[in-house]
Amino acid sequence: MNNKAGTSLEEVNSSVDTTSKTGTWKKIFAFFGPAYLVSVGYMDPGNWATDIAGGSKFGYALIWVLLMSNLMALLLQGLSARLGLVKKLDLAQASRVYYPPFANKCLWVLAEIAIAACDLAEVIGMAIGLQLLFNIPIHIGVLITILDTFLLLMLQNLGMRKMEAFILSLIGIIGVSFMVELFMIKPDIIEIAKGLKPSLPGMGNEALYIAIGIIGATVMPHNLYLHSSLVQTRKIDRSSSGIRSAIKYNLIDTGIALNLALFVNAAILILAASAFYNNGYYEIADINDAHKLLAPILGSQLAPTLFAIALIAAGQSSTLTGTLSGQIVMEGHLNLRMQPWLRRLVTRLIAVVPAFLTVYIMGESQTGALLILSQVLLSLQLGFAVIPLIHFVSSKSFMGEFAIKKTTQALAWACALIIVGLNIKFLGEKVADWTHTSENPLIIYLVVIPLLLSALLLLLYVTFSPMVMKTLTKYKRSSPHGEKVQLNIAEKKHYSRIAITIDFSDSDNNAINNAIAQGGKDAEYLLVHIVETAGAMMMENEISDSETGEDRKNIQQYADQLNSAGYKASTKLGFGNPKRGIPEIVNEYKADLLVMGAHGHKGLKDIIFGTTVNVVRHRVFMPVIIVRK
Repeated sequence: MNNKAGTSLEEVNSSVDTTSKTGTWKKIFAFFGPAYLVSVGYMDPGNWATDIAGGSKFGYALIWVLLMSNLMALLLQGLSARLGLVKKLDLAQASRVYYPPFANKCLWVLAEIAIAACDLAEVIGMAIGLQLLFNIPIHIGVLITILDTFLLLMLQNLGMRKMEAFILSLIGIIGVSFMVELFMIKPDIIEIAKGLKPSLPGMGNEALYIAIGIIGATVMPHNLYLHSSLVQTRKIDRSSSGIRSAIKYNLIDTGIALNLALFVNAAILILAASAFYNNGYYEIADINDAHKLLAPILGSQLAPTLFAIALIAAGQSSTLTGTLSGQIVMEGHLNLRMQPWLRRLVTRLIAVVPAFLTVYIMGESQTGALLILSQVLLSLQLGFAVIPLIHFVSSKSFMGEFAIKKTTQALAWACALIIVGLNIKFLGEKVADWTHTSENPLIIYLVVIPLLLSALLLLLYVTFSPMVMKTLTKYKRSSPHGEKVQLNIAEKKHYSRIAITIDFSDSDNNAINNAIAQGGKDAEYLLVHIVETAGAMMMENEISDSETGEDRKNIQQYADQLNSAGYKASTKLGFGNPKRGIPEIVNEYKADLLVMGAHGHKGLKDIIFGTTVNVVRHRVFMPVIIVRK
């Protein structure tokens, strides 16, 4: 199948070979990794905020929400992995190929909002951890997280296995930290068991708000995009039995990784319930407050230190995977492929800028509420990722023999119904409350309600359009590298007006000889040189210094030699910046070919001396030949 959607995470795609592994344990180990990168999103600082708020306010009563969320996550992440393994498409690419452009663009915007909300939690969480451990101001810590962009680039260049090992080491730090803290606090096992019974304390909006936050923090939309891409880092046997084997091993990987994440989340909620709720601290929604109270309640300075270390590890690991998700969403939905460092920097800035402004303007005291809000935003967007995923993996015309069974479809739709239903209930009650308490309800009627109705219409379209069409419709999409075209083979192109850049170096001879090889004696040649002295930069063509005079004489000598050999050559001097001057001259000359000599330097020399070729070739309207000296 040619999906025409490009390759997901191209730099690491199929970089881990599983086909040469023999024996069950070697196979399992070869497939282990993607789910652990996904699992860090289930234990990020946003989870901490919702778990701490739920534990301190309602004790152990919301543990069942964690368990239900984890079961949902196991199912949905398994479906995400299946999509990537079977079709070699991530969720964003599949949406671009099988939804019309307007729907795809809307899904992209919502996915970016979800990633921004997730990154917001991760950035703020790590900044809080840096403050707790090293007393660094939060707004400075937020700026430090920009460096994560380059850490990810370095890790990815080392290879997928090394990046997975780094993430696993961070997960180990988190797990060990909470095991020690649980041992210190000695929670009530019987009360924990009672918390597994489904209930919402008092059935109030506050419990529902936190429950939705827990679901959004656990079943994260960006993780569905991420998992469908990461499984493609494994090179697998593409036979029917090979794909089934890959699905099986990835389910094992997912089960172990997400249950470890459940342990961490449950540990945070149990810690909050035992340390705060049982001691009468019911309003601890702020990570800073939780950190401060651990030492006096537990009587040990080790607990808050471990808490801060685990928080930094959680923030660091989840920012790396969040940045990868941003790359997947941007490339998949928009077919936009930028340079890796720039792409990751843009993704990171989408989170850093609002986080910095929020902390700087609203103050550090609002970080707890902001973290919980970010998780609610994730939950609100979840339906727009889950429903397309269910459609894709349920379609026999799309997945063939690997389409999920009716029972699995029913469970998946039940998850979607629970998620969307809770969100609609919550939003309906929230909007009603806003209209009654707001000093200016007109804004709610003119802005908030139309936006929510538009989102609801999109959700209905995404849900029911594949059902109406009975089969997924494939919309033509091109890959980031473009599409093949029908070649129109022509005879040799005869150029009549050829421009040649001159810089009075060894490359001039090569440039001129390559130019006359293209045009012969029938073409006209324009020799172009840009005077770059400080005076030329300021005065341009009004300059008459010795260097300008020397350049004019030298370029004319080149023209005279060509003319005496039977070629038709003229000259043109430009002044100032060659990146601007060369395109202006050759475009005005209406050249049909430009020949340029390249210096051949790169790296640091490019920064010191500058580059001309790359800029010029994007500003001219004719073919360009680059000649190395």
